[in-house]
Amino acid sequence: MTTAPSPETPATAPQTTECAHLRGHITDSRFYGHRYSTQASHRIFCDRCRYQRWLDVEAALALTQGELGIIPEAAARMIAEAADVDRLDLPAIQAEIRRTSHSLVGFLRVFQASCEGGAGEYVHYGATTQDIQDTAQVLEMRDVLDEMERLLRGLAGQLAELAEANGATVALGRTHAQPALPMGFGVKVASWLDEIVRHLERIEQLRPRVLAAQLFGGVGTMAGFGEQALPLLDAFAARLGLAAPAVGWHVSRDRVVEFVSCLAMVAGTMGRIGDEVRVLSRPEFGELEIGWRHGQVGSSTMPHKRNPEACEQAVVMARLTAAQMANALACLGGDHERDSRSLRIEWACVPDASHYALSACEIVTHLIGGLAVRPERLRTNVSAVAEQIATEKLMLALGKHIGKQTAHEYVYELVQAARENGSSMREVTGRDGLAGAPLDAAALDEIFDPATYLGQSVALTGRAVAGAREALARAARAEGGDAR
Repeated sequence: MTTAPSPETPATAPQTTECAHLRGHITDSRFYGHRYSTQASHRIFCDRCRYQRWLDVEAALALTQGELGIIPEAAARMIAEAADVDRLDLPAIQAEIRRTSHSLVGFLRVFQASCEGGAGEYVHYGATTQDIQDTAQVLEMRDVLDEMERLLRGLAGQLAELAEANGATVALGRTHAQPALPMGFGVKVASWLDEIVRHLERIEQLRPRVLAAQLFGGVGTMAGFGEQALPLLDAFAARLGLAAPAVGWHVSRDRVVEFVSCLAMVAGTMGRIGDEVRVLSRPEFGELEIGWRHGQVGSSTMPHKRNPEACEQAVVMARLTAAQMANALACLGGDHERDSRSLRIEWACVPDASHYALSACEIVTHLIGGLAVRPERLRTNVSAVAEQIATEKLMLALGKHIGKQTAHEYVYELVQAARENGSSMREVTGRDGLAGAPLDAAALDEIFDPATYLGQSVALTGRAVAGAREALARAARAEGGDAR
């Protein structure tokens, strides 16, 4: 009989035929899982990883209790030494879970049996199941945020370069999917960049609120820890690098909701970027060109196709992440002092949201890394509607002489007449008296030149790029690393 690989095996790794029958979630698919998850997300979420985190939390609890004299120090050291998932009888744990119908007791019994010298009697001393499981889940969430920050910083560095290189590249600004005004293409990229910087700020700000330990006992009174309860909580949290909350949060799940919300927002930004690139790379636009490699196939029937799969998948990940928000919000309604309904939902929505959001970030990072801006096509598209997108500038120029509102109505009528007659707007203004406004041919030529109406595109792009680079440098200094 073939042995199924361990649950932490990345989706891209070879797996046995039997495994394909045992695992049905799309993130675990050996064929398609890489589109819905990342190697990092699989390292974070797996049965063995989860059990190792539970062991880490139990070890931290025992060592801290040993230091405070709550349990014998020798027993604490033995518990910590035994806290290795490779030493556990996993089939025995599985059998105990089925037999007891409890998520932790079977694990504890097997772990206790693996501790030498009777130290197992002091495992889980005074704690309740959710103390261990919540704290371990927070450690998972911390790993997700660490990976997300790494990806977002790298993406921000890419976008800063792309924006800076195109601050003055004349492009067509569109509103409501229609030509609006000329702009520097860098402003569009700067909008993506600035949004990502705000996500990095959110992640930094939510860490002390969200990444909190749980160690409050059966109903949140810490009665099982005696007089050393509060010093134990502080030291336990510090040992794990987590915040020590004021009170227990067994049924107060806003921390987890905030975490999932942040992931959904980040994934939403990735979807926005992906969709914009998808549209602008359409042949009708041709303003962007997505990276392509020989051997990549766009269609099973049309050999010419180069479909924007990465763009579409980024949108898929954004929508799937957003869908987890309903599940996360449902966790806010726990009863009394403890309620498993919230915890069991989180075991599903926290990993799923994390897989999808990290995948979205990775997809867009690769997408931007292979993206090419096509200035010649940008100029062509601007030129095709140059007369339309000059109307604001013409209106303001006239407004200096006849008033802005009057000028708006005046230009409106000119535009409608030109469109109805199929005439050139430039020719119409040249023949029109323009209500006596002193605008000669040279002034009109300048008004109808899109490159002269980019506003503060270069300056705005520069502000966003400078702000992003400063944020990246500040983060790098805080970590003692290098800015990307």
